[in-house]
Amino acid sequence: MLKYKLILILIFSILVFCSCKKHKPEPITGTGKLILKFTHFVDGQPLQKDSMKYVNAAGNHYSVSEIKYFVSEINLHKSDGSTKTINEWKEIHYIDEDIPDTKIWNIYDNITVGNYDSITFVFGIRSEKNKSFMFVNPPEVNMMWPDILGGGYHLLMINGFWKNSSNQNAPFNFHMGIGQIYKNNIINTDSIIAYVDNSFKVNLPASSFTINKDETKEIQIIMNIESWFKTPHIYDHNFWGGAIMQKQPAMQMAKENGWDVFSIGYIK
Repeated sequence: MLKYKLILILIFSILVFCSCKKHKPEPITGTGKLILKFTHFVDGQPLQKDSMKYVNAAGNHYSVSEIKYFVSEINLHKSDGSTKTINEWKEIHYIDEDIPDTKIWNIYDNITVGNYDSITFVFGIRSEKNKSFMFVNPPEVNMMWPDILGGGYHLLMINGFWKNSSNQNAPFNFHMGIGQIYKNNIINTDSIIAYVDNSFKVNLPASSFTINKDETKEIQIIMNIESWFKTPHIYDHNFWGGAIMQKQPAMQMAKENGWDVFSIGYIK
């Protein structure tokens, strides 16, 4: 009798094992695609170029005529700690308000299906990668940063006008690139003693998404222009003047203000 009971237990165990194995869910496999669309807002509304309708946190009335910048090293993060880095075709992308095609980045990489918790990227190009002559064609080549000031390419150009303290329209070039440290704070190229990397990492809030097999996911990324001029620092055009390429304290302020410049518009 004991022998038969053992045989029955063995048969039952085999059936249970086979049943569990049969009904174990297959891992989800496959890939999808990702499109990033960049757009530029001021105070919650799409930018209206060349309109002296905006007022920054310092009370400067200003208009914007050009916006140009680089983003690089996009990473898609999962809750398990794994990361998908966008680098199979290119990892540096140029955006220009005047060139609509540049505001759409069709990511070449195949994106593994699944849930992604967040998106991060580098604003600009890190100094170790930001080298002169790596771009040879326009429009990127037009972003060159003078070799004597550190070389490579502009991280950002926002050009426009503000009403200065004399109530006149004065041009401003809100430009970021590799910064310089000057001996005894004497602004002279012969006095440069060090260079500063002004690129920075962006953590996009509310950027979680799910991608399914053969799906193309579209994500809108908004640059909130007014944020360059506030939080944590109030940026005053009257104090800094029209050009800041050789003013590292001004570029450092812009860099530190950049933490909340970008947000998600939609994910669909």
